[in-house]
Amino acid sequence: MFLRLASKSLWHRKGAVLLTILAMTVSIYVLLAVEHIRHQTKANFNSSVSGTDLIVGARTSQLNLLLYSVFRIGSPTNNINWQSYQRISAHPRVAWSIPISLGDSHQGYRVMGTTADYFQHFSYGKKRPLNFAEGQAFEKVLDVVLGAAVAKKLGYQLGDKIVLAHGLGNTSFSLHDDKPFTVVGILKATGTPVDQTLHISLQGMEAIHSNWQQQHGNSAALQPKAITAFMLGLSSRLATFTVQRDINNYRQEPLTAILPGVALAELWQMMASLENTLRLISLLILLAALLGLSSMMLASTQQRKQEIYLLRIIGAPPLFLFLLIELEALLICLLSIIFASALLLLSLLIAGENLSASFGMHITPHFISGNTLLSLALVIAATLLTAAIPSAWAYWRSSRSV
Repeated sequence: MFLRLASKSLWHRKGAVLLTILAMTVSIYVLLAVEHIRHQTKANFNSSVSGTDLIVGARTSQLNLLLYSVFRIGSPTNNINWQSYQRISAHPRVAWSIPISLGDSHQGYRVMGTTADYFQHFSYGKKRPLNFAEGQAFEKVLDVVLGAAVAKKLGYQLGDKIVLAHGLGNTSFSLHDDKPFTVVGILKATGTPVDQTLHISLQGMEAIHSNWQQQHGNSAALQPKAITAFMLGLSSRLATFTVQRDINNYRQEPLTAILPGVALAELWQMMASLENTLRLISLLILLAALLGLSSMMLASTQQRKQEIYLLRIIGAPPLFLFLLIELEALLICLLSIIFASALLLLSLLIAGENLSASFGMHITPHFISGNTLLSLALVIAATLLTAAIPSAWAYWRSSRSV
């Protein structure tokens, strides 16, 4: 009876209630979306590389090195001499190394030159290795392995021929069309920048920037002169700081060796102010909606004098009216949560693929988590607290009406 009375009361004022639900839905949607995308973005960044002890590049800040070597964002300050890479890779504490050469693209996607060791040693998430959905690693000079998003977005299959371009723009007038590459492998989706990358051999990278001819050229002569960066896996974690110090003090050329985890922590420290700003904006939007709810219910109590009077005549105590208005506010809040959750799920299903293809961000539609439930609990508590103003007003009026 109590619930039915509150429902009928809301239905009687359906116009104002509908607008209030709409405002609450938008505010809760923004709050949940900001929290979900914030957590997913952080998880994506943290899972982009794992099992790598050091990343080495030309002398620069550790944040810049992390961005261009792992996330393919920005450009390096300089290249690394191939002999330096070989000397450091031969360090007795180094178990494996992965060279990285950047600088070319294909329809807006980055091309990365590396070796077959990349597919063996590179890992993401919780040390999850790369796996092939189709095909295999490159073997010939003009073979290319595609990330999952590249293959899906551009519709490539094994055996297709593609032309790489010099530079990083979506449109390039400097095409390497005399040396088309053949798709020999497509990686499984990882939710990391690997999905947005085309992988070729270092020899392939050298071939497209030289006069090498496939028919008459000797692939053994395509030894790179320089690379962009490289990743190191060490034989012992205890040796990490020793090897890092040796590389940072390397005399042949200025180099920087970073710990990926430390660089990621610095990245999130820089983004903390942006995170807090987004959260503050979402909270202010929610506060505005709650104040609108309170104003609507306060105005309605002044228009419901006769209803309050009749309820008091039939014996309803003032506390009954207080709880009735609180229940009405709770119903509005719960309906708004349902609509906001459905809208967010729909948005994630529609936009998730575009976010992955455009920004390399894998945003899962499963947004229900402990933090989400806590946020919703706080929204409900804030709604009941805000509704206490019109509820107290109705309590006071009813206690004087009879």
